[in-house]
Amino acid sequence: MSSPISSNWFYYTTMASMAKAMPALNQTGNAGNSVGGIGDPNSFFMMLMTAMMENLEETNTATPRKSEMPAILQISKPISTQIPTKLSSTPMTNSFNPITIQPINKTDVPTSTGDTSDFKFKPMQFIKLDNSLEGKLSGTATHFINAGKKYDIDPGLLSAIAIHETGNGSSKAVNEKNNVAGMMGKTGLRSYASVEDSIFDMARNLRQNYLNQGKDTIAKIGAKYAPIGVANDPTGLNNHWTTGVNRHFNNFS
Repeated sequence: MSSPISSNWFYYTTMASMAKAMPALNQTGNAGNSVGGIGDPNSFFMMLMTAMMENLEETNTATPRKSEMPAILQISKPISTQIPTKLSSTPMTNSFNPITIQPINKTDVPTSTGDTSDFKFKPMQFIKLDNSLEGKLSGTATHFINAGKKYDIDPGLLSAIAIHETGNGSSKAVNEKNNVAGMMGKTGLRSYASVEDSIFDMARNLRQNYLNQGKDTIAKIGAKYAPIGVANDPTGLNNHWTTGVNRHFNNFS
C-alpha cells in the first residue's frame, strides 16, 4: 500500500519545473516575461506545464523492469483457467413416488330406451353454474356442459354430484387426484390427469351404469352410487348423499 503524496515532494517538483521554465523566459530577451512581471500568463503557464510533463516522463523512465520488481509483484506461475469437466459418478436418487394415472374410458355411450329419467341434457345458465363452482372446481363449468352434451346428461346433475363429493372443490381427492366424483380404481381412489378427465369419466359412468339401467331419480342413483353401510364409508357420509345432491341440484333449477 503506497503512502500519501508528501507535500514536500509537490513543492520540490513545482520548484524544479519553474527552474526549467526560467531559462526559456530569459531567452526571449523580454524583461516583461520574468516571474515577477509576467506579461503573458498563458505563455508562462504552458511553459510550466511542459516542464512538469518532462519531469514526469523522466520519473517514469526510472520505473524498474519486471526482473527488478519485488518478488511479491511477480507472478511465478500462470493462473489456471481450466474448468473441471468430470462430474461425480454417484447417481442421484429421487424418493418421489409418481401417482399412477389410469387411462379413462372415452367410449361413446348412447342413451338407451331404459333411461326414463328427466336427467337428459338440457341447456343451463353458464354464468349461474360458473359462479356456483369453487375451489378446484372453479372454472370448470364448460367441462360439465360439454360432458353433459356428450353423454346426454343434465349438467346440473353432474355439477351437483361433484359439488357434494368434493365439498365444492375443497376435498383431498380433488386437490391431490383431480377426482371430482369419488370414482374408484383398481387400487382405490382413482387419480386423473385433469379435473376435465374426471368429469367426463363420471358422466360416462352415470350414463352407462345408472341412467341406462333405469336409475331415474337421485335416490335410486344414490342407492348404488353411495350405498349406506358399506365398508369404505366408516363415518357414514353416504347417509347424506341423496339429500346433499338433491339440494345442490335444486339450486340449479
